[in-house]
Amino acid sequence: MDDRTRQLIYQLIDGAISPEDFDRLQDAMEADEEVRQEYLLAVHLNESLQEIAETEWDSAANVEEFPGGHSSISITKNENKPAHLLSSPANWQVPQWSLAAMILFLVGGIAYWFGQQNAEPSLLSVMDQETEQGVEPLISGHASLRRSLALRWTAGTPSYREGDVLQAGKLQFEAGVAEIDLFCGATLIVEGPAHLVLESDWSVQVIEGRLRASVPPAARGFVIKAVGSEIVDLGTEFALEVGEEDARLEVVDGEVELRGGDHDGQLLTTGQRQWLKGTPKASERIRSLSTLADVQSRRASAQQARLAEWKAYYQILRNDERLIAYYPIADSRIERVVPNAAATGGDFDGHLVGSVNRTEGRFELESTGLSFERPGARVRTRIDGEFQAFTFSCWVKIDGLDHRYNALFMGDGYENGEPHWQIRDDGRLMFSIMVDDTKDVRYFNAIDQKVVKDAGLHRVYLTEQMWDLSKSGQWFHLAAVYDPANRRVLQYVNGEKISQEPIRDDFYVSTLRIGPAEIGNWGQPFRKSPWFAVRNLNGTIDELAIFNAALLPQEIHSLFEKGKPLGY
Repeated sequence: MDDRTRQLIYQLIDGAISPEDFDRLQDAMEADEEVRQEYLLAVHLNESLQEIAETEWDSAANVEEFPGGHSSISITKNENKPAHLLSSPANWQVPQWSLAAMILFLVGGIAYWFGQQNAEPSLLSVMDQETEQGVEPLISGHASLRRSLALRWTAGTPSYREGDVLQAGKLQFEAGVAEIDLFCGATLIVEGPAHLVLESDWSVQVIEGRLRASVPPAARGFVIKAVGSEIVDLGTEFALEVGEEDARLEVVDGEVELRGGDHDGQLLTTGQRQWLKGTPKASERIRSLSTLADVQSRRASAQQARLAEWKAYYQILRNDERLIAYYPIADSRIERVVPNAAATGGDFDGHLVGSVNRTEGRFELESTGLSFERPGARVRTRIDGEFQAFTFSCWVKIDGLDHRYNALFMGDGYENGEPHWQIRDDGRLMFSIMVDDTKDVRYFNAIDQKVVKDAGLHRVYLTEQMWDLSKSGQWFHLAAVYDPANRRVLQYVNGEKISQEPIRDDFYVSTLRIGPAEIGNWGQPFRKSPWFAVRNLNGTIDELAIFNAALLPQEIHSLFEKGKPLGY
């Protein structure tokens, strides 16, 4: 092995390796057993140096126990070398200059760690800030989209889903109705076509559209800007219509003040109207604006229609011969059982354990979901048999990612051929199949920038971030496809593929199993101690399907389209 490769190993452990060099070293590890052994020895040496120093800091090369860990580099012990050669420092064949280099890189690791703690946060929709009590997340926005009906966003402008935090800037849609809650407390019912500019928690500019503003006392002082005037609320409900040729205002209840423009200083009270632009004329359109009650009633009817469409679809889906198990939770109200609706029958039913709560499903009060917010909450099932491929599909609402790993569906023992489907605390989807549960595996975790020790040989397939706090409470359709025949793993969010990775030869599994398993948690009932990893999902699952097949992209998209609630 050349000195350059050896140097890359030290840079990797130090956390100072570039992405290009990381790829170069990964290729070398995959191709050369000598490189893999040198890396393992270097890791052991670094551990021993830390033990000697008896330090408490956590460098980039600490070895941690991470069940269900993840990376693209996996190192296993050399099965042909006696175990004592790997475990005894006296038997390490490391040149003196390597030891000196490791000490230098160890010192560099300390500097790197402190540098990481003081790094500037990246500005995303969610950002962290330092406080006296620690780190807290920040979200940018001034309002949220509470409800919607048949919204059609204008092409080329930002589009939002129900529950989204609305950023400052343009809100423009061609048709539909939006119920917008400003963070000051004011609520707007806006009918399309509409063009608004969200300026702050307390200010909205209306360029075009019809809206009704409901402003409670806590939001007194809320301002709407239109055609050169400011409409300042003094505790009221008012309606506004702004078109190309004219604009007028009517106070439904309370009082507003006009500032600026031709009507500066004018007060309007209950029942009074004012034309802000154009020639006054008889029109009753402004009085036909939707109220909160109208939106709620129309939405409930539309949601009932969507639920009826989905029920008709799932009666067809349940007959798909490829289904291993199917839990249409939205249509299930049996107290302690989630029936398996697939042809495989009641042996694969799910059984509620602990404080699993039945709650509002994705079709709101018309449907049911299962909430797993307590650590003991879980749904137990047992699915025996051997399978050739997997597709997992579910609807999930995430309220928070409270744990390092947050379970969707987990095989109990995580034995050979068994799946784990989870969400990391950074909003990345994780899917994995155990390859060899007898292996002692250590590898460098590129995301966490540290070496971890894992429970068996497997590969965790990770997506890019698909969730953050700004998406809390929203419904998502998730799918993971494990396709051994075509040597690939694909993952989807809302019917769209977000990742595709090859299955390498050393991670290939031809026979798949499930056995005892859990939805929404991972208790490992066959463990010898009472301790278990806390992986309960802080959220709600509504419909979960498992196929003995690698579904095609169009089939995944159909599952999303047929099952989506309002607001998409």
